[in-house]
Amino acid sequence: MSFTKGGTAGSLAAVTLASAAFLLAGCKQGPNFFSPAAPEEKAYTASGEAIPPAEQPGLKTNAAQRIAVGAKVQDEWWKLFRSPQLERMIRDAFADSPTIAQANATLLQAREQTIAVAGGSLPQFDLTAGVSREQFNPGPSGVHRTPVPESVYSVGPSVSYALDVFGGIKRQVEAQSAQADVSDYQLAAAYLTLSGNITTQAITVAGINAQIKTVNVIIADDQRNLELIKTAQTGGTATMVDVTTAQTQLANDKALLPPLRQQLSVARDALTVFVGKTPADWSPPNFELKGLALPPVVPVSLPSALVRQRPDILAAEAQLHVAAARLGVATANLYPNFTFSANVLQSATQAGDIFSGTFTAYNIGAQMAAPIFHGGTLTAEQRAAKHALDASWAAYRGTVISAFGQVADQLQALAHDDEAVKAQQAAVAIAGEALRLARLSYEAGNSTLFQLLDSQRQRDQAQLGLVRAQTQRLIDTSQLLVAMGSGWWNTPPSVPGPEPDPHALVPGSPTSQPKLPATKEPDKGPFWLRWFGESPGPNAPKADAGS
Repeated sequence: MSFTKGGTAGSLAAVTLASAAFLLAGCKQGPNFFSPAAPEEKAYTASGEAIPPAEQPGLKTNAAQRIAVGAKVQDEWWKLFRSPQLERMIRDAFADSPTIAQANATLLQAREQTIAVAGGSLPQFDLTAGVSREQFNPGPSGVHRTPVPESVYSVGPSVSYALDVFGGIKRQVEAQSAQADVSDYQLAAAYLTLSGNITTQAITVAGINAQIKTVNVIIADDQRNLELIKTAQTGGTATMVDVTTAQTQLANDKALLPPLRQQLSVARDALTVFVGKTPADWSPPNFELKGLALPPVVPVSLPSALVRQRPDILAAEAQLHVAAARLGVATANLYPNFTFSANVLQSATQAGDIFSGTFTAYNIGAQMAAPIFHGGTLTAEQRAAKHALDASWAAYRGTVISAFGQVADQLQALAHDDEAVKAQQAAVAIAGEALRLARLSYEAGNSTLFQLLDSQRQRDQAQLGLVRAQTQRLIDTSQLLVAMGSGWWNTPPSVPGPEPDPHALVPGSPTSQPKLPATKEPDKGPFWLRWFGESPGPNAPKADAGS
């Protein structure tokens, strides 16, 4: 509809139509998002499975580690290892890692996209200006003169507003806000993964250094045995076969060093990369096992709390929110769109007269566009969005199950690590005493060289086994803390943007609870089945199959 200044009947009709559409606005199509209910499991492992003993006042146990069920994990969980070198390296990595920089930039991008999409729900104001060369023929109006071309100058504001009657724009904003949540949690996951990788590699470096030191001690013992046998050969109590056997043992033990040194180089280079440096420009500290304390008590969150802590689970939940909102967008597309627009135009044939009011025109109107036939595209898009929601739900469940399995594995690993370390400590003590006695017996001529070398090999294997067991226990402790999601949720991030759906999980607040409407059944399954499932409710769309 278009009217010149002074025409009121048409403008009132347009305003009336726009007002009626505005009164309908606020109805959002699609399911409102519900945060999945906490799991019903009370434990991570089956009854009877080996796990570390729980921390209880007055409980005495000979286990080196205990678990504090339900305890809060501190933000900087790696400080439990009491290594200033490790703390400094992780701090440097957070500042310089390209992985963190990439995740942070992706989050900022998602936040800006949220603001950009939210802008579509507000009126759009523009200013237009133009100049054209026109020639008007007055003949048809009865004026007989030669047409004269004139320059026409125009300027004026315009406004348009999409009346979000069926909530399509609101759902778009909701989907993009949830996508920003996904990026938020992925950034938290990047911090968690990076700190976990650095801690694991630092422990690996310390363990390899300990193995190299142990092998060097073994080589020194081999050299000592060789000198002992050479002395015996000189005295006639040993043969050249005994000498070559000792030399073979020495050479075999020396051959253990190159692979260990290569493993050390790989682990150190990995640490360098994690910090965001190159091996040629920077070298990590030379970690030692004695510089890494074993946490005596490891906090373990309850299963119901784990799903609100781990960033990968929360990212999967946010992706579920995205899919639910996109289903709402696809559903809203089945319904009419309403747009209100208006503009005012000042025109003149002389630039200086453009604001004189000689010619002022305005246009005000309301438009409606309703889908009639789209070859089945719109309904197919809605069905595709429903399937995407089902896929996101399955992905969420899979993420939760995998997380629980990871925690169970690490709990069992710590129990078995404690057994392994104790067994290796006993083996080292027994083998050491056996070697001492074998050496005395050999020197006294009461045993053979092979008995001595066999005792030494057993002692050597026990020492290396102990170092590996101690290293593995530290690594498994680190991986359990990572499996808990660390403690980053103590200060949850926030995503700027418009007010979210009051029935949806507040974006960026992983510890908040959604304001759910009263329901007859608990949220144990997919929340959208109440809206769009085998028994659709009154809000389920009923569009023509051709849309």
